[in-house]
Amino acid sequence: MDEPMESSFDPGIDGTQNQGPQQLTTNNTECMTLSSATNISVTRSDCSSIHGHPAADYDDANVNKPHFTPLLRPGSMVMMTLTEEDYEMQYWPKLKTAIDQLLNIIPGAYIPISYEQMYSCVYKCVCKQFSERLYNDLLTHLSLHMEKLNKELKSHEGQTIPYIESFSFLMHQYLQALSGIVPIFNYMNRFYVENKLKTDLNEELRKLFCTKVVDIHITNLIKLLDEASSVPFAISPPTMASVMKNLYALNEEYSKLNPNLFSRYLPNILPPTDPALLEQYAQEARRVQEHINSMEFKSHNTNKKRVYEDDISVN
Repeated sequence: MDEPMESSFDPGIDGTQNQGPQQLTTNNTECMTLSSATNISVTRSDCSSIHGHPAADYDDANVNKPHFTPLLRPGSMVMMTLTEEDYEMQYWPKLKTAIDQLLNIIPGAYIPISYEQMYSCVYKCVCKQFSERLYNDLLTHLSLHMEKLNKELKSHEGQTIPYIESFSFLMHQYLQALSGIVPIFNYMNRFYVENKLKTDLNEELRKLFCTKVVDIHITNLIKLLDEASSVPFAISPPTMASVMKNLYALNEEYSKLNPNLFSRYLPNILPPTDPALLEQYAQEARRVQEHINSMEFKSHNTNKKRVYEDDISVN
């Protein structure tokens, strides 16, 4: 019996000469499968670039062990860099503009601010180690804004009603602005203010307003509020209530400067009623009654018919 002829098993020879119809079908099937999986149009000639072999040298051994070239090599992606110039010329100016718009917005008005874009700026600054500078720039910018508020309040000194109404508006405007500023800097708050400084951004910005504005004017403000409250409707009740509530929300210690004044608009300011002081409470009630009786009110003679009675139609 004749022995089988020895094959060279050279891919350059056997892979070309001995490639039958069945093997070609296998190769084409694999290329079609790859094309449908990756949604890329692949031809038979393209298989050579995928497996690293010429199309003519494609045999069964290579079908079972494909060699793919990775589309992305490790380290091939370049991370974004953020320089000090980028921060000073691009990122901080955008954030500062948004802050100014929020600080000067009229209550109830709309401003076209992209919170997503602003949040993205803060996110990139924090990720590139600009957290401390961003935090300090924010406090500095708000401090400059508060200097403007002080100048505006000083321009109304000596004018009770304009001073109180101006203070009420500016305080309300600032507290409303915080509801937009704090969310923009939320990422910095989480990963720098809370984690490193062990505090909260909203609380720090409220304290800053107390230190830079309220503490400077609180003595004069409480005095004027007390004087205005003794004259009915000199200041509108909503304005008086707003000032009292906002001051107490900023710092409860302000109520100790004049507990009786704050107790007119807020509950639980004065201590609980003491039965031993009932006589004192009665005297206070009598003084209030005497004060009301001493006020001059215009009244009509009860013997005459009511004003404009002739104008009332009875039909």
